[in-house]
Amino acid sequence: MKTRYSRQELFLGETAQRKIRNGRILIIGAGALGSSSAEMLARAGVGKITIVDRDYVEWSNLQRQHLFAEEHAEQRIPKAAAAKQRLEQINSHITIHSLICDIHGLNIGEIVKGHDLIIDASDNFEIRLIANDAAVKQGIPFVMGACVASYGTTFTVLPGETPCLHCLFNHLPIDGMTCETVGVISPIVQIITALQVTQVLKILTGAPIEPILKSVDVWKDERADIDVSRLKNADCPTCGSGPTYPYLQYENQTKSEVLCGREAVQIRPAATREFILQTFLDKLKGLVGNPIINPFLLSCEFAGHRIVFFKDGRAIVHGTNDLRIARTVYNRFLQYYTD
Repeated sequence: MKTRYSRQELFLGETAQRKIRNGRILIIGAGALGSSSAEMLARAGVGKITIVDRDYVEWSNLQRQHLFAEEHAEQRIPKAAAAKQRLEQINSHITIHSLICDIHGLNIGEIVKGHDLIIDASDNFEIRLIANDAAVKQGIPFVMGACVASYGTTFTVLPGETPCLHCLFNHLPIDGMTCETVGVISPIVQIITALQVTQVLKILTGAPIEPILKSVDVWKDERADIDVSRLKNADCPTCGSGPTYPYLQYENQTKSEVLCGREAVQIRPAATREFILQTFLDKLKGLVGNPIINPFLLSCEFAGHRIVFFKDGRAIVHGTNDLRIARTVYNRFLQYYTD
């Protein structure tokens, strides 16, 4: 294995490579940025990579999410599981963990423990701020990334040194746009991934990091690097002198969420339990159409909607943006498990 990382070692040195080998990275989101970052870091030899994602592979993902194949979309395999499978093929000498779950303020504390660094690759601003709170609270560096259309941005939060995302809340340029509403092209994903992973390698190897908010529009051939050190807010509720970590509070947790641009609603149960999916499908016989079941989820048509139901009771109800309708369909669906 001595030659595997030889080209990287020529640039970074053997000591730096050992630090990378000992690195423990958490990646939040296994979509375009998450899967690309995971692949780069696996090939670089990061010793432990944990991938957390709540969603499953769809056909529209294949245009830019490099770890996934058509079979994953056909079988609706969760992204975290599909990513783990592919990464273990790429590098069998590192450890890959996958968590198929929805991150929220009540579980993220345990999820981030034991990691040296957090990569934000989520497509949800609330999750990004939750992760920011958890990273600052536990003193873990946090590399934010986001891209949409042909534009992307990234920033590294070093707790106790740089502003956090809450400080920059009114200065982050992506304003509610998502890949589902305005689209995205693959080149910007690779550019932002390259910037994020470079920051990760710098942190792991002890290279200096500057508080620079980087943004790129690859289509317009525009780039901006902004020093945001003066935006660090002494009264910030996350990183200020009296932090309250607002996004980790129970009352700020979303229980139902419209998935932007997808005409779908995610329902998260108040209490987590494990469902036996095959047993559930047996009870639903004759009541659902076109069922697809795998070890992670059950997808089927029910009451005029497509439901993707996960083992922990979480579900995505397709065909509506109305939280009330989605909740009604979910409750009707769930009653057949207990009947």
